[in-house]
Amino acid sequence: MSLRYYIFLKDVLLLALTSFGGPQAHIALMFKLLVEKRRYLTDQELIELNALCQILPGPTSTQTITAIGFRIGGPNLAYLTLLVWIMPAATIMALAAFVISYLQENNISLHFLRIILPMAVGFVAYAAWKISVKVVNTKVAIVLMVVSAVLSYFFRSPWVYPLLLIAGGAVTALRFKQHPQEKDKRLHIQWANFFLYVGVFILAAALGGATSSLPVRLFENFYRNGSMVFGGGQVLVPLMYTEFVQFKGYLTGEEFLSGYAIAQALPGPTFSFTSFVGNLAMREYGIAGQFLGSFVATVGIFLPGTFLIFFVIRFWEELKKYRVVRASLEGISAVSSGMVVAAAIMLYHPIDNTLLNFGIVVATFALLMFTRIPAPVLILTGLLLGFVL
Repeated sequence: MSLRYYIFLKDVLLLALTSFGGPQAHIALMFKLLVEKRRYLTDQELIELNALCQILPGPTSTQTITAIGFRIGGPNLAYLTLLVWIMPAATIMALAAFVISYLQENNISLHFLRIILPMAVGFVAYAAWKISVKVVNTKVAIVLMVVSAVLSYFFRSPWVYPLLLIAGGAVTALRFKQHPQEKDKRLHIQWANFFLYVGVFILAAALGGATSSLPVRLFENFYRNGSMVFGGGQVLVPLMYTEFVQFKGYLTGEEFLSGYAIAQALPGPTFSFTSFVGNLAMREYGIAGQFLGSFVATVGIFLPGTFLIFFVIRFWEELKKYRVVRASLEGISAVSSGMVVAAAIMLYHPIDNTLLNFGIVVATFALLMFTRIPAPVLILTGLLLGFVL
C-alpha cells in the first residue's frame, strides 16, 4: 500500500475520532480535512458524492467516505476506509452497553456532556452554510433549497428525503440543454454488488423467519432497517425504538435513551448506536453473546448501504456524462443543502433553549468559519468545560 493510502486512512481515523454531530457535521469536517487541507477531491465532487449517497438507503456519511476511499484507491482501500471509520464508535458503544447498567445503578449523571450537544448543532449549521455557498447559485436553486428545508422540517417521514432529492433533480434536469454534450457515454454497469445486496436481503429474511436463533434474527432486523432507512441516524432511531423497545422488549426505554445520549456525544457514524442495541438485546447470553450482538447489529446495519454504494460508484463518473444527469445534480445539491438547514434547526429542539446553549451554537459556528482551530481541539475544549462548569 502506498504512503498516500496510509495518510488517507490516518485522516479517516482522525475523522472517526472527532466527527461529532451526525452526517451533516461529518460532511463539514470532510470539507475541512479531505477537501481544503488534503485535496483528495474537489468541493463539487464531495457535494455530488454526498447527494448521491443521500438518494441511497443507509448511512449517508459512511457511504460518502467509503466512496471517497474507492475513488482514491479502489475497492481494497474502500473496505479499509469503512472498517477504520466505523470501528471506534461501534466499539465504544459496545462497551457503553456494559457500562450503562452500572451508571443507572449508581445514579452517575451524564451532565458533563451538555456542552457537546449545542456544539454539534454549531457543526451542522456550519455544514449548512458551507454547502449552500457552494451549490446555491441560481434562483431555481434558492427556491429548491428553501422548499426542501421547509418540507424536511415539517414532514419527517424517511421517505420524504429521497422523494425531495428526486423531485429537485427532476426540476433542474429539465434544463439539460444548457449543458454541453459529451462523447464516450457508454455505460458499463457491474451488477455483482446489487445482486449481492438483494441476495443477502432475501436470505436474511428467510433465515430470520425460519430460525429461532436470536443472532440471526437480529442480523435480519438490522439488515432490513439498513435497507429501508433514508435520511441518516436521526430517522433510524425512532424505528429502532418502536421495534426493539416497544414491540420486542429487548431493552427498556430508559436504557435506550441513555444509550442514545451517549451516542450523540460520540464521534463517528450515528448508525453505530446499533452496536449498543444489539449488545443489550443479547445480554442473557453473557459477555460473549453481548459482543456477538454488537457485531451482528453493526454488520447488519452497515452492509446494505455498503453494497449499494459499491454498486453505484463504479459507473458514477460515466453516468455523470449524460446531460440530464449533470443538470439534475444542481437540483439534488440544492435540496441536499436545504435538508442540512432543516437538520440544524431540528437538532437544536431537544436542547434546552437557554442563552448559554444558543451562545455555544453561535460560538462554534463562528470558530469554524473564521478560525483554523482544529475540530478535535474544539471538541476537547467542550468536554473539559462540561466537567468544569
